[in-house]
Amino acid sequence: MARIAGVDLPKNKRLLVALTKIYGVGLKTSQEICRQAGFKESLRVHQLSDDDVVSLRSVIEKSYKVEGDKRREKAMSVKRLMDLSCYRGVRHRRGLPVRGQSTRQNARTRKGPRKTVANKKKAI
Repeated sequence: MARIAGVDLPKNKRLLVALTKIYGVGLKTSQEICRQAGFKESLRVHQLSDDDVVSLRSVIEKSYKVEGDKRREKAMSVKRLMDLSCYRGVRHRRGLPVRGQSTRQNARTRKGPRKTVANKKKAI
């Protein structure tokens, strides 16, 4: 089993698809990695030798930010917005949609489960 950037790649999948299991590597980046390392995209992960895995690992480490570095970079950019108290940062802080979506009926993914607010009895 090939382990690259702390992720075990699935054995029976094609190398092109298996590399997308790494956070920060999509299909296009996966194609570029295969081209730089000199592998066919149709090659299966279980067909890779140890030397092939080492060459793949070196290509990814020197050219791309993946896994922990990528997650940290994303978290820092969100934290920067929150520190600036700009509109997007405030929306992140409150857990509301950031990109202009309506929140009247939907947005349950960001807002979480419904919280029922009880009505007060009117004072007579």
